[in-house]
Amino acid sequence: MHVMLTGAAGFIGFHLARRLLARGDRVTGIDNLNDYYDVTLKEARLAQLEREKGFSFRRQDIADRAGMADIFAAERFDCVVNLAAQAGVRHSLVNPHAYIDANVTGFLNILEGVRHHGGHLVFASSSSVYGGNTRLPFRETDSVDHPVSLYAATKRANELMAHSYSHLFGVRATGLRFFTVYGPWGRPDMALFLFTKGILAGEPIPVFNEGRMVRDFTYIDDIVEGVVRVIDHPAEPDPAWKSDAPSAATSRAPWRIFNIGNNKRVELRRYIHAIESVLGREAKLELLPMQAGDVEATEADTSLLAAAVGFKPATPVEEGVRRFVDWYCDYYRVAR
Repeated sequence: MHVMLTGAAGFIGFHLARRLLARGDRVTGIDNLNDYYDVTLKEARLAQLEREKGFSFRRQDIADRAGMADIFAAERFDCVVNLAAQAGVRHSLVNPHAYIDANVTGFLNILEGVRHHGGHLVFASSSSVYGGNTRLPFRETDSVDHPVSLYAATKRANELMAHSYSHLFGVRATGLRFFTVYGPWGRPDMALFLFTKGILAGEPIPVFNEGRMVRDFTYIDDIVEGVVRVIDHPAEPDPAWKSDAPSAATSRAPWRIFNIGNNKRVELRRYIHAIESVLGREAKLELLPMQAGDVEATEADTSLLAAAVGFKPATPVEEGVRRFVDWYCDYYRVAR
């Protein structure tokens, strides 16, 4: 299979590319290597990928309409996986235009490429689309009409845009709502990275909502396994879909939405304790109020994913945290 993978130098993109290459797929990686976080980490991921047979890289911003059109015209892709996005809920409060450029305009360019040149589409959505919902676990059939951040709104927009292209042009599209992904090579702006760095430095770590946060932490290998299985099962129309009682997770068009999460509620303090246990150090907590755009709790119902592709994430948070800390200490050459 020949896969276009946007966001290839990113955290999830890097791991997914390695998995696809290991099984013999060709991967054309797309990334603009922006400076939202440490570019050297992105370059280090990319350097590893460029050693692999079957990988090629194009430095390209998906918001560049002409540049993306040229790539689609030059090569044929069996599948397009769109992981490129402006990430981060908090950053959307200070730089909203970056989210529209990457997450809306960029995604439109992806849809147009698939529409005119074929292949099926798998794209990253987010658990943030559940917004103000409080009933757990979150199900794909729940209403997602009340986003509490612009980032969430752009991810919901992606789902709706993809559906319109599926309906109008027959584009096969599957959206994946990722739940708090963590693991080796992770993003420096994520909690696990910040907590590990702070504990090792003996500095207070910021804990929002005074630690009363609950998250469905999902280990990167589980995310990748779910994405690969979805790549191998392109979306099909749902013959049971009814217009007088419409499901929000399927369609008469070849479009699907799945949660990918660990299906477990983990309190933030347990997450921090797992880091403390691996490092053998106690964290200094700076208890802070809830941040704008954040939510108190997430948990994924993954029954639809399990039924469709036969996979359910299950890596315990203690094991995933240990693997991250091992990588962090090795990569940054720090002693525990």
